[in-house]
Amino acid sequence: MTRRILLFIAAIVVVGGGIRLIFGGSPHPGVASALTLYGNVDLRQVDLPFNESERIDSVLVQEGDHVTTGQVLARLSTRRLDPQVAQAAAEAAAQQAAVDRLHHGSRPEEIAEARANVDSARADVDNTQRQFERQRKLSSASGGRAGSIEDLDNARAAFDVATAKAVAAQKAADLAAIGPRKEDIAQAEAQLRADQAHLAWLEQQLSDAILVAPTDAVVRSRLMEAGEIASPQRPVFSLAVIDPKWVRAYVAETDLGKIRPGAPATVTVDSFAGHPFTGWVGFISPVAEFTPKAVETTELRTSLVYEVRVFVKDPDDQLRLGMPATVSIENEPAPAPAPPAPPAASTPGARS
Repeated sequence: MTRRILLFIAAIVVVGGGIRLIFGGSPHPGVASALTLYGNVDLRQVDLPFNESERIDSVLVQEGDHVTTGQVLARLSTRRLDPQVAQAAAEAAAQQAAVDRLHHGSRPEEIAEARANVDSARADVDNTQRQFERQRKLSSASGGRAGSIEDLDNARAAFDVATAKAVAAQKAADLAAIGPRKEDIAQAEAQLRADQAHLAWLEQQLSDAILVAPTDAVVRSRLMEAGEIASPQRPVFSLAVIDPKWVRAYVAETDLGKIRPGAPATVTVDSFAGHPFTGWVGFISPVAEFTPKAVETTELRTSLVYEVRVFVKDPDDQLRLGMPATVSIENEPAPAPAPPAPPAASTPGARS
């Protein structure tokens, strides 16, 4: 009798535990079961063309090579571009020297030379003035018989010319002391900027003749060879970005509330059955897939699925594009929405 009672009690415990597993979830309070999803490994791919149309000089990597950020992958021929860069650099240097000369103004020797020219011009003025006065007095004293009217006119003209030259020499000396005009400096600086911009454009073309890896990746395809004509429309390489990697999976609409961005996950693949990969939920699509219309009936809306990207840590680069994977995500039900606040009590005497 005692044995029967014990067996009956044990049966009740087993049946109760089974019912709790079926209707109550996990046998351990507070521990949720894992959500299992199935998908494929995905990663980003980059197609790399040159920015210029020119003949390829060299291709330096092969399919399957691991490349790092900034590594040189291929080069274009620059035999026609190098002379243009050299010419533009020389023109910019010459214009820079012209701007510097204008900013520095006249040298002391140039100012001294201009002042010496002024002194010389003034000496000529004094000499021609004395000759003119002498010729005028002789003509006046002799009643015009000591010299001809032509000689007097020539002396007067020489004096006028010397005076004008003295004025011009003085103006030149003043300009030498003042320096160049601001407008001339501005024009020279504008021309310098134009020359520098042209040089920068050619140098950028020279830089674009070198194709470098934009990120750490693996060469997936080598699409062009040395000697071919490259163009911006023809990629030279196709790169597979090895970090980040993720598993593209789909979750049913009924399980959408059980996951959240950042939730920890475990990823397993058939090739490495005993080596699980750690990951986390990085993206949950806000748009349903395979939706026939915007508003679903109660029967159809449970069939909706949403894309989920589970990012994976793969430091040894073992996962490959398209590899089937199983994702296990900790089931974290979304918290129930808060009940609505009770309506505010109406104030006596308030008017509706």
